[in-house]
Order: sequence, then structure tokens, then C-alpha cells
Amino acid sequence: MNKRDRKTNMKKDQFNIPEGMIYLDGNSLGPLPVAASARVQKTLQDEWGKLLIKGWNEAGWMQQPSGVGDRVGALIGAPKGTVVLGDTLSIKVYQALAAALNMNPDRRIVLSDSGNFPTDLYMAEGLLDTIDKGHELKTVASQDIESALNEDVAVLMLTHVDYRSGRMYDMERLTAKAQSFGIVVIWDLAHSAGAMPVKIEKSNAEFAVGCTYKYLNGGPGAPAFIYVRSDLTDTVQPALSGWLGHSAPFAFEQKYRAGAGIERMRVGTPPIIQLASLEAALDIWDGVDLNDIRERSIALSELFIKEVEARCPQLKLASPRDPKERGSQVSFAFEEGYAVVQALIARDVVGDFRAPNIMRFGFTPLFIDEDYVLKAVQILEDIMTQSVWDNPQFKKRSAVT
Repeated sequence: MNKRDRKTNMKKDQFNIPEGMIYLDGNSLGPLPVAASARVQKTLQDEWGKLLIKGWNEAGWMQQPSGVGDRVGALIGAPKGTVVLGDTLSIKVYQALAAALNMNPDRRIVLSDSGNFPTDLYMAEGLLDTIDKGHELKTVASQDIESALNEDVAVLMLTHVDYRSGRMYDMERLTAKAQSFGIVVIWDLAHSAGAMPVKIEKSNAEFAVGCTYKYLNGGPGAPAFIYVRSDLTDTVQPALSGWLGHSAPFAFEQKYRAGAGIERMRVGTPPIIQLASLEAALDIWDGVDLNDIRERSIALSELFIKEVEARCPQLKLASPRDPKERGSQVSFAFEEGYAVVQALIARDVVGDFRAPNIMRFGFTPLFIDEDYVLKAVQILEDIMTQSVWDNPQFKKRSAVT
């Protein structure tokens, strides 16, 4: 192992991963940071327990969404004062899309790809039905997005890295092309933030959203983030005019006045305990170069693809072959993919399944190395060769796949 390998793997001991488990699902839910338990206990005992309501002032709870937002912003190439944390990703999609539509009031088409994550499309449908002004959500295949751009489109809303295949858009080029038609652009960074260098400010996109429980390891239900381009933070109109997005929340005015800058994109009370866990997770990123993370992720995923294709010919690569065109996950297709994933989990190799036939595996170099990859493939080969997946116990569907 060379010097760079040691550098990028040195964080493994900072995660609480069960002994013997090969965890290849950090693209869905990141593992528990060792420091998070103590940080949450401190929030519970020393802040909530001892300070009670004084914690809003004395423990800095009220400022956390913006302070943590700046830390997340540093990982996605956003300047200070352009990212804020809170609520769920669904809420942040709604906020961004509503604000974007308001910037293009004479246009009626929201363009997305047909493979986008369902919640983004669901939120768009709900918003367009609510405002009831004749808008249309138009979805096309990913390869047809560019040809669908025109001056009738109000908003382009895409996920940077596809949740099923890991296929990755060229963010800067596609944003520039959309904006040449006067289209407002929203990027969902759920499968990008913490997996690779993201340069959201450089892309010039107006908005971005994302979650923090995947590659950022904030924990289940960790708050989402929203980015607003710096020249828009003081003028963007928040559709969800929540109390904490008000210019003076404790003036208790009857009418809403949007807060200054990114603060106006806050909605409800911040999830303080979840923010504490996320802060501990973000400490792990101190001193980490995302370019190193990306390089190691590609090396690990390339090794995985090579070994799986050599040992498991029944499986078909469902991710782009070129590593420059995919994120930090690799997907293989198999008709009984769900059963294969369950058989892997029974052997302590954790990936996940996405309908109709996709097996997903995430490669997060903070805690994954070559030994993990080779052991995982060895177990996968055994499951495929011996048809272990054909056992009825592995075909029984659980609520979460």
C-alpha cells in the first residue's frame, strides 16, 4: 500500500462497523462515526439536560443550521453563506423548485429525466398540482435531456449521480447549455456530496439540494441541505415561509418577511440532536482531500467490476463502463438481484437492491479497502456459483430493500 493509500484509508478506525461486516452500502446510509455517540450524549446531557431552553442561546443551537451548512458547503464547492441545513430532502426539493419557477414565471415546463429519484418527481408533481397554473412535469431518458432543452422549459431538475446505475451528468456543461436557453437549474447532490469533488459554485447552477445521511454519515434522518447561488440569496422567494426563515422570528409579526441571505431558506425548528451527530461526522473530513477520495473510489470500483465480471458472468454491469461517467457506486443487474443481495447480507456483505433488478454497491474509501472488495467478490462468487440465492428465505421481500 502506497502513501496515498494509507492516507485515504486512515479514517477506517473512526467508524463503528460491526466486526466481520463488509459494508458496501455507504451510498445509502453511512456508518456510525465513533465520535457521534459522545457528541450526541453531550448534546443530550450537557445542553438539553442542563441548559434546557437556554441551549438555543448558550449552546448556539439557533446558529447551527447555517454553521453546519458552511461545513457542508465546503465539501460541495459552495462559498460561505450559501448553504443551510434543516428539514428533509423532499422539503428542500420543494423549496428549490418553487423558487426556481418563480424566477421563470412565463414558462410552464419542468424538465427532468425519467430515471430521477422518485421523491424529486413526486414533489414536483405535488407542487405543480398545488399552484395549478398549467405547468407540466416533462421527463425524458437521460440521453435525451440535452435535445429536450428549449426556451419553453422553466426549470431543469436533475440528480447529479443516478441512484440506480451511478451514471453521472457533466454538471458544468449541462448547466451552461440549459442556462443558454434561460432555464433555471437545480441539482440534487444526494449521491455526490462526500463521494467526490463537487464544484457547485463553479457550475453556476442557481440551486442545489442534498441529504447528509449517505456519504456524509450524518445518521438516519439527518437533515438535508439547500444551496442558493450567492447572487440570489437575498432575492430568492421562499415558498415555505416558515417561522425560522423570517427576518425577525422573535418579533412575532403577523406577516412574513424573508430573512437575510440563505437564512430565508430555513423553515422549521432545526433538529439539534441530528445536527450534533452530523457535526461529529463532518469532523472526520478535516484534512481529507476529495480528489484523493475520488481517485481511491475509482480504483476500488474498477477492481470490483473486474473481479465480478471474471467470477460471476451471470451478472451484467448496469453502471457506465467509463469511471469518469459514474459516481462512487457500482450496480449490477440480475433477474433475482433481490435474493442475491439478501444472501450477501446473510454472509455479512451489505449492499442493497433497487427495483426492478439492480444490485448496488457503494465504494467509500474512508472505510473501504482492497481487502474488503476482494472478500466481498469471493462471497458473491460462492453465492452465484452455488445458487445460494435460490433459497426461498432470500426471496421474501422486506419493507426496505
